Amino acid sequence: MAAGISCRGVRGATTVEANSRDAILKATRQLLALIIRRNGIDPKDIASAIFTVTRDLDAEFPALAARQLGWLDVPLLCGYEVEVPGSLMSCVRILLHWNTDRDQKEIHHVYIHDAVSLRPDLSKLPPVDWKELEGWITEQMASRDPK
Repeated sequence: MAAGISCRGVRGATTVEANSRDAILKATRQLLALIIRRNGIDPKDIASAIFTVTRDLDAEFPALAARQLGWLDVPLLCGYEVEVPGSLMSCVRILLHWNTDRDQKEIHHVYIHDAVSLRPDLSKLPPVDWKELEGWITEQMASRDPK
């Protein structure tokens, strides 16, 4: 069977230091940046994205982080994660629907900070240079700023 374009799910999760607008957006931008860079995703190939937060995070919509990175034409949806006793709190989860010719086994899911406990089997990231990552995020945001 010939390979073609399929819609693949790309998952990720992170934890947030505080229930504040800045903390939610920073954590979400970092997670998105790592997912994008780890998979070589072009935002024009994103069909849609779902963001969920635990109930203790209500200071901002995490999808705003995607808008800040220039995802103006991507359908985005936010919601609450199912509240299960004893589950990880202060957590942002993302499910991207990506149009790609990659096989599902070639997708790199990204779990960072305390969220590695959700999927330790998928949390084998190379070391992250957080300063360099923040520089990349700043460049992305500046290049999309309609001044």
